[in-house]
Amino acid sequence: MKELTINGRHSVSKLLIGEALHNLTNYLPESRVMVIADSRVDKFYRHFYSQYPVIAAGEGEGIKNLTTVERIYEEMLDLEADRSWFVVGIGGGVVCDLAGYIASTYMRGLRFGFVSTSLLSQVDASLGGKNGINFKGYKNHIGTFNQPEFVICDTALLKTLPMKEVLSGFGEIVKHALIADESMFRFLEEHYHEAVNLQPDVIEYLVYTSAVIKSGVVNRDETEKGERRVLNFGHTLAHAIEKCSSQYTHGEAVGIGMAAATVVSLQQGRISGETAGRILSLLKNLGLPVKTDINKALLIDAMRHDKKRDDSEIDLVLLDGIGKCAIARSPLETTADLANAMDMIDSQGQILSFND
Repeated sequence: MKELTINGRHSVSKLLIGEALHNLTNYLPESRVMVIADSRVDKFYRHFYSQYPVIAAGEGEGIKNLTTVERIYEEMLDLEADRSWFVVGIGGGVVCDLAGYIASTYMRGLRFGFVSTSLLSQVDASLGGKNGINFKGYKNHIGTFNQPEFVICDTALLKTLPMKEVLSGFGEIVKHALIADESMFRFLEEHYHEAVNLQPDVIEYLVYTSAVIKSGVVNRDETEKGERRVLNFGHTLAHAIEKCSSQYTHGEAVGIGMAAATVVSLQQGRISGETAGRILSLLKNLGLPVKTDINKALLIDAMRHDKKRDDSEIDLVLLDGIGKCAIARSPLETTADLANAMDMIDSQGQILSFND
């Protein structure tokens, strides 16, 4: 097991990479513990935590809303849960977001921790203290910054994931490589087949390296006042895609968003055509989409409501190379460039010549 630490404003969060679910009790109080679990995950693994009351959250992005929050609050009241209780969220990014938000707001805040069971949550969603729910279809519009006491990332749990969910995690893994680690990107180019097939040494390296990158950024900027915004690479268009369609997982939407941001970076002369080609090739090799046929007007309208908007401007994260990125404060209208960038990508995932 490898351990990383995030030093939050109000608490310290331990990231336990390679720890096992069956050791969960080592990190919990002796009593007054409740579990909020993904319903599918709960069917596989409840025997590891059956001594605690369990609230089944449901599954999928559709549960991440105020309706589910209210239902779980009511079940907590039925349990007579008070401020002395500890909440454990067990599931992927949706349930960790949900459980963290509920724990942070119920009676003004309970202690909490996570067992992260999906690749997406192990490399990104459960790390860093962002907890939130969707509102009117907009991603994470209601939420808190509050660190879990621990995050257990048991890579053995990934074997029960559907392949679509495995691939979703690679959207965030590629993001981390592109914004911060060229050697990680080269590793992915050389080992993408083993990665997708969850070869243990390969996936443990990718989970750990992603956690190192994200924890480093969060330690320097927990509440996203500056540097942490680089973690939004690919997400401006991705969140619009998720607002307009349920066709794509989060990681797939991020793949499309990164492909579009790569094209915009190329158009602005920040990266070479060769670099852009390598990025799109890796996304395709990992089985991630690089464009969508969702109506561009709908996407542009959704991007206008992005959380990163600041009046008439928005922060776009663009590439200055593989492993190098920049935050570009841009007029809100430039979000159209991201939508239009997909026109520069052909059906094979190749970037068209500017003259085509």
